[in-house]
Amino acid sequence: MIYMFCANGVEEVEALATLDVLRRAGFEVTTVGIPDKAVTGSNRITFHTEISVSEFEKAAPKTAEAVILPGGMPGTETLANNKTVCEFVKLIAKQGGLLCAICAAPSVLGRLGLLKGKKATCYPGFENMLDGATVLPDKVVTDGKTITAKGMGCAVDFGLAIVSVLKDEKTAGNLAKRIMLK
Repeated sequence: MIYMFCANGVEEVEALATLDVLRRAGFEVTTVGIPDKAVTGSNRITFHTEISVSEFEKAAPKTAEAVILPGGMPGTETLANNKTVCEFVKLIAKQGGLLCAICAAPSVLGRLGLLKGKKATCYPGFENMLDGATVLPDKVVTDGKTITAKGMGCAVDFGLAIVSVLKDEKTAGNLAKRIMLK
């Protein structure tokens, strides 16, 4: 299972394009809305997640293949200040699961100390929040079990990078061709 946390103020394209790519690749992804299932993004687009954060807490999942944090403001701040999100991200990191964050959201990983000694990228202006990371100018950076990306314009590539790690590069390449990216 893959969990994607979406808080009010999320960058809609980062969440939905990534989700679309992963589902096209056959992954089971559960979107978690904070505070409720109806999430309104930073550009005033409202969409619905499968479960709310309170439903996630009641289900109390103990593992995941990956966790995804889309960026956007103030969505990223909400993620960073949500105990449930932060504890789950730390748990998945401890278990060796894949940590994925785009735009401002890599700052959440940085604040949790999960980027120390890793290469990462983020939306310009958030570099100082990637505590301990070597910040690269690349659109998408994969370092072991961590994938970070710069922002909305990189969302499809971010999704394909996740597919590359969770399945393989061939699957990601074939999907890129099917969606006319290559």
